[in-house]
Amino acid sequence: MIPDHHVGVLGRLAGAAYRRRGLVVLAWLLALAAAVGVGTLANGAFKADYTAPGSDSRTAQEILAKGFPRAAGEQITVVVRADRGATDPGVRTAVEGLLAQVARVPHVVAAPSPYGQPGAVSPDGRTLQATVRLDAAHSVDMPVADTKKIIDLAGAAQRPGLQVALGGQAVEDATAGAIGSEGIGIAAAAIILLLVFGSVVAAGLPLLVAVVGLGVSGSLVGAVAAVIDVPEWSTSLAAMMGIGVGVDYVLLLVTRYREFLAEGLAPLDAVRAMADTAGRAVLVAGSTVVVSLLGLFAMGLSTMRGAAVVTILAVLIVMIASVTLLPALIGLLGGRIDRLRLPLPRSRSTRPPFAARWADGVARHRWTSLGAGVALLTLLAVPFLGIRFGFPDAGNDRAGTTTRTAYDLLAEGFGPGANGPLLVVTDRGPASLTALRDGVSHLSGLAAVGPVQPSPDGAVALLTVVPTGSPQSEATVDLVHRLRDAVAPAGAHVGGVTAAAVDTNEDTASRLPLLVGGVVGLSFLLLLSVFRSVAVAVKAAVLNLASLGASFGVVALVLQGGWAGRLVGIDTPTPLPAFVPVLMFAVLFGLSMDYEVFLVSRIRERWLATGDNSASVTEGLAGTARVVTAAAAIMIAVFAAFVPSPQIFLKVIGLGMASAILVDATIVRMLLVPAVMQLLGRAAWWLPGWLDRLLPNLDIEGPADQAPATDARPTPDPKELERV
Repeated sequence: MIPDHHVGVLGRLAGAAYRRRGLVVLAWLLALAAAVGVGTLANGAFKADYTAPGSDSRTAQEILAKGFPRAAGEQITVVVRADRGATDPGVRTAVEGLLAQVARVPHVVAAPSPYGQPGAVSPDGRTLQATVRLDAAHSVDMPVADTKKIIDLAGAAQRPGLQVALGGQAVEDATAGAIGSEGIGIAAAAIILLLVFGSVVAAGLPLLVAVVGLGVSGSLVGAVAAVIDVPEWSTSLAAMMGIGVGVDYVLLLVTRYREFLAEGLAPLDAVRAMADTAGRAVLVAGSTVVVSLLGLFAMGLSTMRGAAVVTILAVLIVMIASVTLLPALIGLLGGRIDRLRLPLPRSRSTRPPFAARWADGVARHRWTSLGAGVALLTLLAVPFLGIRFGFPDAGNDRAGTTTRTAYDLLAEGFGPGANGPLLVVTDRGPASLTALRDGVSHLSGLAAVGPVQPSPDGAVALLTVVPTGSPQSEATVDLVHRLRDAVAPAGAHVGGVTAAAVDTNEDTASRLPLLVGGVVGLSFLLLLSVFRSVAVAVKAAVLNLASLGASFGVVALVLQGGWAGRLVGIDTPTPLPAFVPVLMFAVLFGLSMDYEVFLVSRIRERWLATGDNSASVTEGLAGTARVVTAAAAIMIAVFAAFVPSPQIFLKVIGLGMASAILVDATIVRMLLVPAVMQLLGRAAWWLPGWLDRLLPNLDIEGPADQAPATDARPTPDPKELERV
């Protein structure tokens, strides 16, 4: 038995959970029940405000809400295409009858007839557009069931020669559907774990811990939404992270536990040793993920803050479950962790033959490995140079959907700009806009200017401007800026969905350096404190950024809408919202650090035991190849399960994260990290003495006598290492 004074804090915590396993399991069940209760009582509504704080479009929206409260809410656009002409008496009867039915649907404020309204009928007379105003401030506030009633009514109104389609975010949300990505990810993880452990019981432990942790964190999302703005898609992101990191962390812990059992330790001692070694790696890895997600607070968007809080909650809870619930479950199983074995050929070696040969090959051909890795990352990153930032619109929806049909009909009848009109508003009265109307009509890129609309009290005025380009085109972005230059002296503001998207993209891009600098800087200090090496911390930051660049390149290639895009359901050139790479960076930089910690902690463990850097790198790579490969495969499966999502940004995030993990676990961890460590030699562990004294000592390896010994060489003198 390992003496208590050789056991660290985590080891003692795990030992206590092992001894009081029944109480710990009961506590987690009670926590799950309490979380469900809290989530039920404080179930806040999802909110998503993508407008940039202090932007011109935000000001326009606030003025519009005061003067035209009905127009400031969500809207559904009804687009009608009639072969006989939109003004045909029979068509008019059908359209007005449809709108009368729609007006009786709950949450519909108004569905006025478009006939007689300026600009409602296309120049060729065959296309008509009408606006249905909702009492919902955001699309998520509109019940899906009520939106589907409107969709059904529109479908019933169609007949030969009369086509009806609906546009708007509420319609897109209602028709998006669900694909059960979380279930697909868990099923894929289960298959991989069965192949790794060859035992139903051992494979079930990571899944059980991850599901319990996700159950607690997922139940609390409603309570978080009651306090701060939380976008609806953040639950999918939190589920991705909760399942992915939860299964990965427990996989690492269970693997290390079985290694200690194979070394001859008793189950209790193996649990304590597992916590003091792999458990510390899990806490450091999870902390890097949390640090990265905290960087989203620097973006200044309430939506990003809400997504960060929900995701951080999921990561923290699965971290706690990994070091408390897992030891208790192991205690309940006793020595039966390998029960219900599958008839699969398995090697009991912790250093698989292929991994050993690969590690030896990288050691012998370190320069070649470095060159090949850099070339592959560069090749993958090249498409990102041509990326186009912007918000996807309904023109990027799947062909055949009602929103895509409405977009195409509007573009054909009125021009692409009709899908994203700009709203010029002022609180100085209609007279100021009347003069402006003639002044802006000469601007290039402007298709039409509507009449000035005064508010009921006359204090606010609205002018609708239709661009010639689509909402996501560069010409429309230029028009937004030129309009602002023209109307600003008169105290008017340019708003609308299209202008808000322009402002949000530009504001996010301007804050990106702050996010990157903050996350990289904090992660650098954390790794410096853990591994006591300047080179390791610098290498980790540089290689993580390189792998992110490669994954962004994959995303850019898919968004081009060519053969690669069609593989994942993107059939048109699609812009990338600026918040997506920001979100991906915050998540992936932390996840990349996970594999860095898993690999380098094992390398440093052997380095402290032997003093031989080359052998330590080879043994560390061979010893972690199986667990890193399995962990990456699970994470890839979880993220890839979101690629079939009909929502483009979820599809892109899932694809980007899956490709980043694949790149990181193969090119970076299997080629570049060991090659760089081999080339650095003993200098890889250099740390100035003055810096060593300033940094906190976050010992990740735990007591040296708990590591499985493979070498009898003595631990090098720390003073000698300091001089290296």
